[in-house]
Amino acid sequence: MALVVADSDVLIDALQGRDPASDRIAIAMEAGSLATTTISCFELLSGARDGKARTLVERLLAPIPLLPLDDAAAKAAADARRGLESTGAPIGMADYLIAGICLARSATLLTRNVAHFSRVQGLRLDPLFEG
Repeated sequence: MALVVADSDVLIDALQGRDPASDRIAIAMEAGSLATTTISCFELLSGARDGKARTLVERLLAPIPLLPLDDAAAKAAADARRGLESTGAPIGMADYLIAGICLARSATLLTRNVAHFSRVQGLRLDPLFEG
């Protein structure tokens, strides 16, 4: 079963009950193929402006495995950053780290941010477009 990593934007959509994100997250969770990154966890928790929002984020993330930034992911992220910055098309630190985590695990990234992530060589994407 292929590992699917949900990007922050997709998780935010799911929190807000927006489809197709809500459906896709539910299907991947049921299949046992969904994970996210500690980077996305940070982004969601830091964006939770009050206790209610934090509780919603924590409930969403509780059953989802969090993939850490380990040595292999850090190296993959650094390679991606060097490559993209040399072309003048950077994507931002958090996106490099998320891409590195996915690359190191041969995972597919479920994201709406195709504009950024499609630039990362070798990164498998599952683009989520609003219906």
